This record gives sequence, structure tokens and C-alpha cells, in this order.
Amino acid sequence: MSDDAKGSTTVKGIDVPKVTEWFEANIPGATGPFEFTLIAGGHSNLTFGVTDANGRRYVLRRPPLGHVLATAHDMKREHTIISALAGTDVPVAPALGLCMDEDVNGAPFYVMDFVDGRVIRDMQAVEGLPIEARRNASLSIADTLAKIHAVDPDAVGLGELGKKEGYIERQLKRWYSQFQQSQTREVPKVDEVHDALLARIPEQGPAAIVHGDYRLDNCMTDDAGNVIAVLDWEICTLGDPLADVGLLMVYWTEASDTHPALLTAPTAAEGFLRRQELLDRYAEVSGRDLSQIDFYVAFGYWKLACIVEGVYTRYVKGAMGADASGFEGFAVQVERSAEAAAEAVARLG
Repeated sequence: MSDDAKGSTTVKGIDVPKVTEWFEANIPGATGPFEFTLIAGGHSNLTFGVTDANGRRYVLRRPPLGHVLATAHDMKREHTIISALAGTDVPVAPALGLCMDEDVNGAPFYVMDFVDGRVIRDMQAVEGLPIEARRNASLSIADTLAKIHAVDPDAVGLGELGKKEGYIERQLKRWYSQFQQSQTREVPKVDEVHDALLARIPEQGPAAIVHGDYRLDNCMTDDAGNVIAVLDWEICTLGDPLADVGLLMVYWTEASDTHPALLTAPTAAEGFLRRQELLDRYAEVSGRDLSQIDFYVAFGYWKLACIVEGVYTRYVKGAMGADASGFEGFAVQVERSAEAAAEAVARLG
């Protein structure tokens, strides 16, 4: 953080005087002045590290700057989810406070306790992780997902988080509509896979909590590889838990993959379990039937294609501004994801 950011009003996304006043009034023991450091930003929610005068650390989450949809980036929703999960086996950062008064910071925000751990986002993050810890992280990722799916939404007060039935059908409708609205070219595989998935939706069992973007770099681990906090709950809802498993397979890259979904691909490093081993572990711990997993893998790749097409379209239309270099590769990623989805559908027979 630059020197002028400390105790000033120049931190983009933070009204330092007003947020300082709110912290001291609402977070027990918090003492100003505070330092605010942007940890993660962009088109998703903004995450700031906060350090008070006594060295205690917090995390603040707020919506992205600029216009967002009224239902998107809902701070109250995220805060409700992690608060509800705090009493379960699911590891989450402790929620400390929620501010819905937009006069304080221009948008709602919430504050969590700081969790000190690792985010394994790329090969550089993997380098300091021993081989045994990589294996343990693989097992813990599967075990933690099973813990999320084992939570009874009604029992923890999340029974009204979303509609419980027809999850995949609603998701297909939502993402296909967004794809059609954003596309700038024909991508026949996306249309073909949509129709194939719509015709083959497996029967959904009891609704569970669906994280919606569960992957290694949306979790925090300790040095031994144990998951100590699941992050980024902004698109969490209720529905078919196997959608989370399918998407985890999409993002879980192996060394032999020629076109990984995540370019950073940390799980391709030595020591991490292979996809099938991860599936076997999840099935063992959760007791769930994974015989239709290729459907959910296909859905995961297809959904990724729809999302990335939206990013590519914004690039084509100049929405990314001067920092848009490299976005041409997104067009190729859409096509590769759609092809991978088609291959997974074909495996269903």
C-alpha cells in the first residue's frame, strides 16, 4: 500500500473516515487508524485486507465499483451464508459484521475475521507446498465439498436461499440466455450441448447447498494442505450438489491436459490426485452416486463456455479498455470448453 493510502481517503472503493468510524462502532476491539489493502478485485466482489492500530487483521468484502445488477454481488446474502455455516463442519471465515447503510461506503459491505493460510492459485504457490501436503490438499478438497453438501439447508436457516427443485434446468435456461445475449459469432457446439443436456437432465435428489464456483483457489489451506476456509460464496444457492462436483472436475487440471480450463493449472503439479481419485474420494465420503458424473462435467464445461463468451464479447465491444490485451484467447477457450462439453456428453452414450 502506498503511504498516501494510510489513514487517508484515497483508497479506491473505501471511504476511509466513514468505514473507520463504522469499524470502531461495530467490530468489538477494532481500533483505528486502519490500513486497507486490495487483495482481489475486478468484475467480481472486491476483497480488502484490513489491519487496525493493534495489528489485528480483518477482511472486508464489497461489490465491484460501478453499476451492478440489483441481485448481483449481494453482500447480505454472502454474510448470511457464512454466518449460517459457522456452526457446521464447513470451514468458513468467521463473519463479524454487516453494513447495509450505503451512506457509509457507497455500497453494502461485510467484515470477516482474517484467516491466515495459503491460496494455491498457480504453480508459484505450489512450489512451497511439500508433495504430501499436495496430496492432503486433494483429499481435503473432496472431503470439504462433501461437508458442504451434507449440511441440511433448513436446519441452518438457509432453506429459503433459493428454489430447491429443477436446478439444472434453471441453470441451463439462465446461462443459455446470457450466452445468446452476448455472443458475437456462431459457436454451434454451445447450442448442440445445450440441447443434449436439456434432454438428459438426471433426476435431482434432495436439494443441497451448491457453492457454484468450488475449486482449489477458492479455498484456503494450512501448510499441511488442510482446507481451513472456503471462500467466494457470492453465487451459492440451493440445488443439485453434483453440479459442484462436475465443475471441480473441469477446473482440476492434470499434467496430461493439453487445454486446461485454468491457465494457471496448479493441480497439474506432482503430488496432487488425479480427477478419478478425487471423484472416488468424494463418493466414498459423501455416499453419493456418481454414475452420471459425465453429465455434470459436460454441464460445467458448457457453463464455462457461456461465461467466457460474455467476457470475450465485452472485449470485442471495447468494454475492457486499454488493458484488454490477451483477451483474444478467450474466443478459443469458449470453443475448447464447448468441445470438452460435447465429449463429456458423448461419454453418456
